[in-house]
Amino acid sequence: MIKRKETIMKGVFFIAALTSVLAVALICIFLFANGIPAMAKIGVFDFILGEKWAPTNVPASYGILPMILGSIYITVGAIIIGVPIGVLTAVFLSRFCPKKIYKIVKPAINLLAGIPSVVYGFFGLVVIVPIIKDLFGGNGSSILTASILLGIMILPTIVGVSESAINSVPKSYYEGALALGATHERSVFRTILPAAKSGILAGVVLGIGRAIGETMAVILVAGNQARMPDGILSGIRTLTTNIVLEMGYATDLHREALIATAVVLFVLILIINLLFSVLKRRMN
Repeated sequence: MIKRKETIMKGVFFIAALTSVLAVALICIFLFANGIPAMAKIGVFDFILGEKWAPTNVPASYGILPMILGSIYITVGAIIIGVPIGVLTAVFLSRFCPKKIYKIVKPAINLLAGIPSVVYGFFGLVVIVPIIKDLFGGNGSSILTASILLGIMILPTIVGVSESAINSVPKSYYEGALALGATHERSVFRTILPAAKSGILAGVVLGIGRAIGETMAVILVAGNQARMPDGILSGIRTLTTNIVLEMGYATDLHREALIATAVVLFVLILIINLLFSVLKRRMN
């Protein structure tokens, strides 16, 4: 009877895993089957390296380089802002935070993960955009604004994964450092953090995925201007926002070009994950 139950559960687990793989495969097939022909019609280099996106003009232009750069710029900005804050917050919660404060800070960080993207976007539009406008001029909707907002949005992911990685380091590492004469701070930053770097890097990768794939919040604060960015205070349009803004009325080649944009985004995320996998192997 027990063996039969084990066999049934193995089958259930296998089907669950197979379903996940099948879902990814179907998404890939849909994207590439509809996106690659569009690239062939437009021209791969004209599509990826083109600097003008004007599908309603005659003749139409389908260059997505401004959106590629826009996605990269705001993602890098979010990393610069979110990663140091997230990792240091995780260190504080794991090794320095008093229990009474932990009971307040930890739920607050978890609550950030449950806030809808559109609420983040509305907060950025009402609070961050006016601040940037007053400090630097312009209309406030810019790469800098989007980077700050995305930096806040990726904090729960980075903090949660990094804290778990730090807590999973054996206590003997910390105790051994203390026994050798290191201070509490030096033991944490010179012994615990290097040992947890693999898990922290995983949190950073998840944060990057959240940042580069974000849509609703970016629509509200980035300016949505399909042009080459000329500074952190200029408005931009990302790959995701380009798809959302125009898919509702796109037809024929225009629609196919938007699907091809999703293919480029998919490949970009895949490249980022592969680069971090290589980095992780070298670090280990």
